[in-house]
Amino acid sequence: MTTVGILGGGQLARMLALSGAPLGLRFLVMDTAGDACAAQFAPMVVGDYTDTAALAEFASKIDVATFDFENVPSQSAQWLADRVPVFPSPRALAIAQDRLAEKTLFRELGIPVPDFVAIDTREDLDAAIAAIGTPCILKTRRLGYDGKGQFRLKSAADTDAAWQALGAQAAKVGLILEAFVPFERELSVVAVRGRDGEFRSWPLTENWHVDGVLSASLAPASVDAAMAETAFAYARKLAEAIDYVGVFALELFCRAGELLANELAPRVHNSGHWTIEGSETSQFQNHLRAVLGLPLGDTRMVGRACMLNWVGAMPDANAVLQEAGGHWHDYGKSPREGRKVGHATLRAESAQDLSAAVQKVGQALGRGEQVAPVIAALRDSPADR
Repeated sequence: MTTVGILGGGQLARMLALSGAPLGLRFLVMDTAGDACAAQFAPMVVGDYTDTAALAEFASKIDVATFDFENVPSQSAQWLADRVPVFPSPRALAIAQDRLAEKTLFRELGIPVPDFVAIDTREDLDAAIAAIGTPCILKTRRLGYDGKGQFRLKSAADTDAAWQALGAQAAKVGLILEAFVPFERELSVVAVRGRDGEFRSWPLTENWHVDGVLSASLAPASVDAAMAETAFAYARKLAEAIDYVGVFALELFCRAGELLANELAPRVHNSGHWTIEGSETSQFQNHLRAVLGLPLGDTRMVGRACMLNWVGAMPDANAVLQEAGGHWHDYGKSPREGRKVGHATLRAESAQDLSAAVQKVGQALGRGEQVAPVIAALRDSPADR
């Protein structure tokens, strides 16, 4: 029986383990926290990702390794790759961990990106603001996610505050200044590439964030065929350039009909959670198929789907479960402000039926603001064929 090792023991590892059970797979998780939620479904090695003794124990018990999140040190990933197959590769992980390397790769591949400048000193920041203009966003090059490690400058008057907030990180993880994008929509391509180079993508997804954390996702996004094909082409070009294996997400901004790349997530992704019930093959099972060298599953949708993220604490499940297309996911985490603790997916055959279900759930849970943009997007979507 094949054992898949997962570095990181959060909800993504948990859902990978659940999706791998029908394939007859076993799992071993490695995490720094003894109460990681994936440990409720798979045995776990507890240790720091730089601890070679813990890594050696982990490697000795698995056949292949993958990741639950992208902040595993790339050196640790390479240490593992010298002993067992690791997918995606340590190189792909290293690129995604560094916003400067990531944006530079996008630009080299002809994938449009907002203007950006590397920042090492306060003088660099002053010069970059003068060149890019405001508003703009100062970010750490590494270790930032869900809106963390960022400071938005509305004008040059915010320079001192930005440097006070993040300047100390310049020597540790590096900084990058990016032009602010006045986008109309946030979109993501969730795609998978197999060991043999086969590439598949799920329908383009539209996303909404609150305080940098995903709030809701809707699939398929209501975009014209040309824009969708452009997004898929960008994702495929990126995956082939770095010989990527597994599922990944390419996050995109849509501005005046143009797509701009925001970032690469080298793992299964929050905006693809709807695929568990809303597609023929979920992102989780296809990730496992890819890293094991198995045939990839069909990524076509089954109806339409909306995913609602639960952050901080879980609401009452009854409002979702009473819907015919309602599906509930509790990650088994204790409540904490800003923490992703679960999600729900609503699925229906038509935009009209999905809109009605989303509105009903939003009203029942007192989450009108969360569902409002989804309902508006469904209202504007073309008629179902």
